[in-house]
Amino acid sequence: MITRAAVVPQPPLLVPELVPGAVERTASVRDACVAAVKRLPPRWVAVGATAQACPIPSSACGTFRGFGVDVRVALAGDADGEPADLPLPALLAGWLREQAGAESVEVELLTPSAGPEECAAVGGRLAALDGDVGLLVLGDGSNRHGAAAPGGDDARAPGFDAEVGAALAAADAGALLDIAPGLAAELGVQGRVPWQVLAGLARAGSWRGELLYSEAPLGVAYHVAVWERS
Repeated sequence: MITRAAVVPQPPLLVPELVPGAVERTASVRDACVAAVKRLPPRWVAVGATAQACPIPSSACGTFRGFGVDVRVALAGDADGEPADLPLPALLAGWLREQAGAESVEVELLTPSAGPEECAAVGGRLAALDGDVGLLVLGDGSNRHGAAAPGGDDARAPGFDAEVGAALAAADAGALLDIAPGLAAELGVQGRVPWQVLAGLARAGSWRGELLYSEAPLGVAYHVAVWERS
């Protein structure tokens, strides 16, 4: 049974080797992410969104060479295969697993077009997993915070991410499921799908949330939270 979940963003800048000139500037979100995942049990399931939906087993190994540096990660402590160019959520899941010293992480990827009920159904399925498993939820908020943001400025972005942060702090599954896919897409949100998987898992029980970080330091909103089953 999943009794604890960690919500983190998925920017490559979490990996210090990828941002040699900005390690200190990105330390606060990195530290929050590592603190969150250290509260998960040793075995994880991660969820994220990419162009092609697929499961990635814990036996996989990957590399960040596609992001400029050949930083290698493994999804399990005993995985030693040839590193592949895994999707970013899987790479960061492996990197965070190593930071936390966890045993393994399996990764489930949905497409960004997955609707709320589809996401909730995946969450319901994950809720039935046997054993003590942690859920790692990877995804960014809006990329439209300010004129210098990657997606440009959108006046709706601050309000949107304030509501997401409040929902994560309160473990409000209903509020996350109410996020409109169209609005999320317009605001360049990558976290809507995995957040709604979490909401689907949690809506049948009683959970409490803690928000560790919620800011948009580089024009993109990053939310870090931990949910625990009451």
